Amino acid sequence: MGAIALGLVATLCGCQSKSGASDVLDPSAITAPAGQAGTPAASAQQASGQTLASATSGGPTSAAAAKAQLTLGAGPTKVAMLLPLSAPGSTGENGRKMYDGARLAMADLGDKLLTLTIEDTRGDSGYAKDLAVKAITSGTAKVVIGPSELAAAQHLAKLSGSKRPPVLALADNFAGGPGVYSVRLSEADSAAAGAAAIASKGARKFVLMVPSGADSSPIESRVANALSIYGATLAVTLPYSATDGGAKVVSDMGSLVEAPDAVVVACGDGSPIAVLSALKAKGIPGKAVTLIGTDRWLERPMDPLYEGAYIATLDEGETGPIADRFKATYKYQPDVNVAYAYDMVALSAGIASSAGPDGFSKRVLENATGFRGSTGLFRFRSDGSSQRSMPFFKVEKGQLKLVEKQTAGF
Repeated sequence: MGAIALGLVATLCGCQSKSGASDVLDPSAITAPAGQAGTPAASAQQASGQTLASATSGGPTSAAAAKAQLTLGAGPTKVAMLLPLSAPGSTGENGRKMYDGARLAMADLGDKLLTLTIEDTRGDSGYAKDLAVKAITSGTAKVVIGPSELAAAQHLAKLSGSKRPPVLALADNFAGGPGVYSVRLSEADSAAAGAAAIASKGARKFVLMVPSGADSSPIESRVANALSIYGATLAVTLPYSATDGGAKVVSDMGSLVEAPDAVVVACGDGSPIAVLSALKAKGIPGKAVTLIGTDRWLERPMDPLYEGAYIATLDEGETGPIADRFKATYKYQPDVNVAYAYDMVALSAGIASSAGPDGFSKRVLENATGFRGSTGLFRFRSDGSSQRSMPFFKVEKGQLKLVEKQTAGF
């Protein structure tokens, strides 16, 4: 197992420059099976006898073009990918961005290793669930990438069965489940990485605030584990309610914890503003107490109450070594949707190369060393959650100012 894990890390690892195809996800680093040498990106743009259409309008491939080209590559390892290609609005746009990311990964790494079959979920959770169940029970796919619909991913996580292929789910805010791995950055991961970064600078006593009524256990566990690495402790977890303006939980904190060094505020689907206002009235953040936010804060417009807070999150403007190559090929700037899709196809190619079509085991996917992709270092846990290394920022004058390029809660 150790040799396989290290081999996969080497496959997905490399220098941190952004100059082109020989960077982090390196086509030449994958040793293809005999008679299946990798092809350069230019020649790999032929898939199943079809020429891949370029996006020349400065945006993602059109839904019609995407749906016309649903099989990419000709390798022995079968991979299913479920994307909302024809969904309306931003859902469909993000699905087509992921499609373009998958195309680049196939051109770079997977064309001779994988046969990637893409199905359009239309952004419909019920239809996505049906497609996903079909993909994991067909006996054909060795791994399933997607769906991006949360309800469909949650349904898969509830299913039993040890012989089904692993699922690399692309849904936002998905906690994961056995054999159904959450690919995207979670609030627990962001909170843990932010807390770890502050603990690494000497902070020792932390308070975690979470929305009342929410399941705080994943965030609490991750933050506590991350702090333990640095000899710091999570003194208490306090649920807060927006209905009382956050005053009660801040008052409780003062009576329960003497002189905390830092307060971590998770917000889930709601807004952190009420509790941030109450903390501000108590001088937090300040010289004595550091305020740590999460990536979920950034789903809302930047508020003045965010000022001075630290947040660990992916830099959506930085997609590592694929950025320049992607923009040159598809005529628009890649975002994290592109990067997540690229990384999952690249990971599949790496496993297929190192361990063969039957190499998608829990031992390989859940190895403790992890993998490095265009979204940074990541690894999957046995409960289906993921852990990520990411940049660490401070909010200054309404903007995220980079403090550290990489921090991690593991």
